[in-house]
Amino acid sequence: MPDPHLPLQTPCNPKGTMAAVTSPETTPQPRVYFQTPPGTEEEVPQKQGRVTVKYDRKELRRRLNLEEWIVSQLMNLYDCEEDEVPELEIDVDELLDLSNDVERTIRVKMLLVDCYKPNDDFVTALLEKVSGMQKLSTPQKKGELTP
Repeated sequence: MPDPHLPLQTPCNPKGTMAAVTSPETTPQPRVYFQTPPGTEEEVPQKQGRVTVKYDRKELRRRLNLEEWIVSQLMNLYDCEEDEVPELEIDVDELLDLSNDVERTIRVKMLLVDCYKPNDDFVTALLEKVSGMQKLSTPQKKGELTP
């Protein structure tokens, strides 16, 4: 007796592929194949996507450069390789949301609580780099106006 948990191999279904088949008791519906049945090897054309979102590439480049600088500085502060740097979430947008440099300094120092090397120079340089940046907003689609 065949195993009831395996797909049934029949002359119409020689590979035992799973398919949902309608029965007289149910409403007629099309077949649903989980594998492409033999003899129907059709390629589905893939649509080419278009980029419809504008990004401020200059600001993104500045962010990337800042992130790379932060990683290199943290490697120096923690005397370790890049993959050994503690997971610190220095969020530039969060720093920009804070109202002044005192609050920003406190926030960064809180993140560096496990760093036993002097880090005042790092914090000062970070705040100088962040001060000229803009907060990144959600990318806009072409033609969309900002409020």
